[in-house]
Amino acid sequence: MKLLQRFPRALAVTLALLSSAVFAQPAALPPKEQFHLFLLVGQSNMAGRGVVTPGDQVAPARVLMLNKDGAWVPAKDPMHFDKPGAGVGLGRTFGIEVAAATPGVTIGLIPCAVGGSPVAAWVPGYFYAATKSHPWDDAIRRAKLALSAGTLKGILWHQGESDANAQAAPLYEARLHDLVARLRAELQAPAVPFIAGQMGKFAEAPWHEFQDQVDRIHRDLPAKVKGTAYVSAAGLNHKGDKLHFDAESYRVFGQRYAEAYLKLSAGK
Repeated sequence: MKLLQRFPRALAVTLALLSSAVFAQPAALPPKEQFHLFLLVGQSNMAGRGVVTPGDQVAPARVLMLNKDGAWVPAKDPMHFDKPGAGVGLGRTFGIEVAAATPGVTIGLIPCAVGGSPVAAWVPGYFYAATKSHPWDDAIRRAKLALSAGTLKGILWHQGESDANAQAAPLYEARLHDLVARLRAELQAPAVPFIAGQMGKFAEAPWHEFQDQVDRIHRDLPAKVKGTAYVSAAGLNHKGDKLHFDAESYRVFGQRYAEAYLKLSAGK
């Protein structure tokens, strides 16, 4: 008893480390056809920058994520590891909602977003200096690792802020359509649903013409590329920086992405 009183902090740290180690143990996987995989790609609003609460770190039923080391673990925020500021995103809520709608199926999330990356960075061999990473190459490597255990069912994309400028916006549509085609071809999933979310539109930060242009390209995607959907960000709030959504908005966004996916997959 006296020993515990003398070293309460050391004991607490030890117990926390043990708890973390237990949580991080690789999860038991279901049969491949019952393990539905979703690739999460784009920039920081896909990675998530919301404040993490204890509830965001509770292991949800039948929702796993591929961690930085390539192991399947229970999905918790932060899921991404692109930058130190990674936090709550839309992916975990998306997984929870889809799992609830598909009994008997386990959801596997593959976080691969890279904060700040323009769509031009999502090509083979491109080195993105800001994060010292290769967005396309890293995502394909992780996706193929995941595919050894499950079946790809969807690709979630949130990006566009870095392309909303005079130089990149005119090229965005061709680059985005090319990205969809390349992902489907590389992952041998020609009809896999591709879902794009709207950039944040906040009252305190009115859009300029190039943000409008990129948004129109996102909106037009379902009419121009088969098997795609657009998710509105209407009514969502930013975290105070007029760029990234707050944690609760990411959770709502995740629900909207799930609704779009379920509707798209049912239509197929």
